[in-house]
Amino acid sequence: MKRPLPVPPFDTRVPAVLVRLDRNPFHHGTLGAARSLGRAGVPVHAVVEAVGSPAARSRYVRSVRPRPASAAPTELAALLLRIAGEITDTPSDPVLAVPLDDISALALARRRADLAGRILLPEQSEEQLLKVADKASLAATCAALGLPHPRTELPTGADEAAAMAWALGLPVVAKWSRPWLLPAGSGLRSTTILRSLAEVRELYGRTPQAGSRLLLQELLPAGPGLDWFFHGYADSAGRCAAGATGRKERSWPDGAGLTAVGRWAPNPEVDGLARALLDALGYRGVCDLDFRLDRATGAYHLLDFNPRPGAQFRLFADAAGLDVVRALHLDLTGRPVPAHSPAYGRRFVVENYAALSLLTSPRRRYAPEPGAARPPGERAWFAADDPAPALAMGRAWLAHLLRRVLAAARRRFAAGRPRHPATLPGPATRGSSTQLTQR
Repeated sequence: MKRPLPVPPFDTRVPAVLVRLDRNPFHHGTLGAARSLGRAGVPVHAVVEAVGSPAARSRYVRSVRPRPASAAPTELAALLLRIAGEITDTPSDPVLAVPLDDISALALARRRADLAGRILLPEQSEEQLLKVADKASLAATCAALGLPHPRTELPTGADEAAAMAWALGLPVVAKWSRPWLLPAGSGLRSTTILRSLAEVRELYGRTPQAGSRLLLQELLPAGPGLDWFFHGYADSAGRCAAGATGRKERSWPDGAGLTAVGRWAPNPEVDGLARALLDALGYRGVCDLDFRLDRATGAYHLLDFNPRPGAQFRLFADAAGLDVVRALHLDLTGRPVPAHSPAYGRRFVVENYAALSLLTSPRRRYAPEPGAARPPGERAWFAADDPAPALAMGRAWLAHLLRRVLAAARRRFAAGRPRHPATLPGPATRGSSTQLTQR
């Protein structure tokens, strides 16, 4: 294995502000970014859902501000400029902004001109990001570039949606084209598997509430070894020095959701598809792409393109400590970004989601890559030098599960028990639906 190139010294005079506008307290990518930059000596500040967020308990987070009441780009830009004034010595000192969800990346791209000279951001426009962040636009982008992508339909009515779902073949994947617009508390998810035409019509009927178009996609069969992802950083010159492929070993929900256990593994085909797409788009900045192998055709289909760090980006921290977030800081502060040195076999485990995956599919096993001994991996929450976030997450996670159990019990009690237990539908009932968790 090639020895990693040394990482240039970081400009620790440039602090970083992590920005996340969603309300998910279990977003482990926020903690990963804080630890990555903080361990490099970069002062880290955060804008998250609450000052008591588990990630905010990290020793590497110097200050925390709650997210703005509104996700309006002007409000976020004003908050960042206020923070910059508080954490730097002079009005000309730069600050790096690291968006950690799609809505933050889009909001910052829209106000990039207003922030220029004070807030460091990649050269991205909102229009460029919407080509890949908007699920309908991503399908059109893939079609224009000839990149494999699941068959996708955009219905304009409930009956048309049902007809399209029938043509695609049930079950189908339903996605809201702009999931960041989904209102909190609506019960709507960014992605859902629909197993009946009645479910298709019902979900389409909630389009006004969702705030964006519903699209239907062919469901590519899931299975061990079929789901892959690419994380990369395209620098200011368009060069993707930090880029790597990984395989999902476990996900939550099982077979379809976010990465619960991932492994750094070589996949030249996925790597080539991802880099060609970045070149074709003229993309700059951090990205996270999801692929699934279609066994029937042997082609890797692009399922998702996130224009920001994926939550599991720390999987791709090489022996020199380089990852995509560190690459972002190096590049935008004028430092060179060395090439990634692969650490194949390295694992990343998200403790809470891995435990749920083990409960649902305990027998699933994955063979290790042949060759050298597996390098040590990393846990999303627990770290010996930073234990507080794991403890805070554990308490919050137990409270979250308890609330879910109590809510389910109340629903069951309200519905009442059926007189004939034999008529209860089983887990494979055709009318059931499966919800997926957004990565």
